[in-house]
Amino acid sequence: MSQFHLSQRSLARLVGVHADLVEIVKLAIQRTAVDFTVVEGVRTVAQQREYVTKGASQTMNSYHLPQADGLGHAVDLAPLVRGAIPWNDWQAFADLADVMKVCASELGVPLEWGGDWKSFKDGPHFQIPRDWRGRA
Repeated sequence: MSQFHLSQRSLARLVGVHADLVEIVKLAIQRTAVDFTVVEGVRTVAQQREYVTKGASQTMNSYHLPQADGLGHAVDLAPLVRGAIPWNDWQAFADLADVMKVCASELGVPLEWGGDWKSFKDGPHFQIPRDWRGRA
């Protein structure tokens, strides 16, 4: 059991995200050895277009956009070390991913981490399948 909890800002950023993905995040904050923050949940089309233009994303088909069920199926999370995000510490993101994957497995929810992608590695990114309807 960790001493950490999601801030009001992180909880607000989870609004509109699929309930199963939110549940994984909420379980992970209870299990993590290092605090983390929700950087982003649901995006608008305009935000996504801006990210693609800036090179921060490579697709307009993002899981952050509302899917067929009207919910975002992605979140970006970042560890907090001494109150700051260690953007250049890949291991900190990988450690967070390990906790997220264990929590997803325990809940029976498929989860993909952007850090496992072969190209365009995205350490903060976690997503569930577009067609995921939820746990039975």
